[in-house]
Amino acid sequence: MKNRCSWCLSTEEYITYHDEEWGVPVHDDQKLFEMICLEGAQAGLSWITVLKKRDHYRKVYHNFDPKKVAKYTEAKKAKLLTDPGIIRNKLKVKAFTLNAQLFLEVQKEFGTFDKYIWQFVNHKPIVNKFKSMSEVPVSTPESEAMSKDLKKRGFKFVGSTICYAFMQACGMVNDHMVDCFRYKKMPKK
Repeated sequence: MKNRCSWCLSTEEYITYHDEEWGVPVHDDQKLFEMICLEGAQAGLSWITVLKKRDHYRKVYHNFDPKKVAKYTEAKKAKLLTDPGIIRNKLKVKAFTLNAQLFLEVQKEFGTFDKYIWQFVNHKPIVNKFKSMSEVPVSTPESEAMSKDLKKRGFKFVGSTICYAFMQACGMVNDHMVDCFRYKKMPKK
């Protein structure tokens, strides 16, 4: 039996997500946009709630194409608020469109969102050496800096804790436990 991080053991969805995605460095802008949206949607909820709705989110948010999401009208957002397949929180639904608009501005400024967001970890993953989940922080100086800069640009649902969860999910930090089978398999760049 494979050793895994303890947080993922409660459901098959978590195990698959842990084994195939969590902690793998992401450099694709559209995937980074998806993850910043979904991490924001998760605020105040458990990740499994979002994970179970992710496929539907992809469907109704045009596979997280920021150019399309940036153009969502008030009528489109109102319709989304009636969709039980997503988290129907008015502020979160509004944030997706606002964040898409700001995401496009960051792309213009930096060339790619990837280039912008990875600067907070000096463009390479931070490899931690945690032996238990109790050692894993909820935020770090890097996630604080990311949060502060995103907020300054006007992004919503990008607090330091959300940014750290984003960093973990997108492989900007390797927070797999050292005894987890995925720990040594994570790319270093």
